[in-house]
Amino acid sequence: MVTSTEVAYFSYIYSVIPPERYQRATGYVRSAMLSGYTSGATLGQILVSLANTSYFHINAITLGLMVVAFCVSLSLPMPQHGVFFKKRTEVSTETLDELRGRMVLEKEAEERSWACEHIKRSGKQMWQSLKASYSSRRLIQWSLWWALATAGYGQVFNYVQLMWDHIEPSSSSSVYNGGVEAICTLVGALAAFSVGYIRIQWGVWGELCLGVFSSIGAGCVFLMGLTEDIWLCYAGYAVFKASYMFLITITMFQIAVNLSMECYALTFGINTFVALTLQTILTAIVVDNMALGLDIKTQFLVYGGYYSTISVLFLVQGIYTACKHHYKSPSEMNTQQMPSANLENQHQLDRAGKQDIGPLSNEGASEIYYETLL
Repeated sequence: MVTSTEVAYFSYIYSVIPPERYQRATGYVRSAMLSGYTSGATLGQILVSLANTSYFHINAITLGLMVVAFCVSLSLPMPQHGVFFKKRTEVSTETLDELRGRMVLEKEAEERSWACEHIKRSGKQMWQSLKASYSSRRLIQWSLWWALATAGYGQVFNYVQLMWDHIEPSSSSSVYNGGVEAICTLVGALAAFSVGYIRIQWGVWGELCLGVFSSIGAGCVFLMGLTEDIWLCYAGYAVFKASYMFLITITMFQIAVNLSMECYALTFGINTFVALTLQTILTAIVVDNMALGLDIKTQFLVYGGYYSTISVLFLVQGIYTACKHHYKSPSEMNTQQMPSANLENQHQLDRAGKQDIGPLSNEGASEIYYETLL
């Protein structure tokens, strides 16, 4: 449920800001989320270590904070309708009365043929959006990394506490796992925030970046699986988490900037679903006693090998793409930039169509709200 709300929130953010702000907005939102995790981990460590607070009261505090977050979310500008099952609004010069009259006629027609026609149209639009989302080689590559890396990150995140307890048992020493988790998350937040200020040709160097930082993550996971020093394990986890947060931030805005507005939630949802499916398979094979049932040390060696495979795939592809770009003629480079320019124009048309309605929608206010924040 938490994962699904994250998908919905990022889709909402991308639908109310212009594409040229996607990179910085993604860094801001991701770092804000991680800063919240840092605050929670720090507060939990203080309450347990200094105030001897029971876990029941910690859960009660968590519930209270969630209620506050819910109240804050109600103040956010809400779009009038979802963009997925609505036809794209064309830029029009109709008067307000003509537009309202046409909307009334369309509503009456829709009510008469609501059942089968609505399902058929929605299914057709979903299929078209699915083809549009995964028709680009670049989008497939970014989505592939998202699914594979997120599955591996989820396994490391879920079982790193067991690794720490194996190296330094909590029954015989002081536990600082909450504080370490807070510091690691803060490092990840800084890495995500820095993405908004990096200016490179992601279409050329993005795959190589995925490969390099995935290899760093693989090395950190191997370090955690091989070391018996708890501080080395802490350091490896911090670098691993920072590298993942850095890359997932890049991946999200790169996918969003190459999609039309209707495809955000669908693509993010599919990528996340595939990642969770892979994570479930990894758990069933590596952790479950009905299968391999490996000990925690061996599990992390398996996860390190898993990340090594990801890094090799993207390193090879990234080196190939960089070399191909290096020897490409200027005319070919200009031709390659045309699709992204066309997509940028489409984003502008989408928003122009929505703003044309004026008084009937507050999405223009939403965009101004977020442009002010950024």
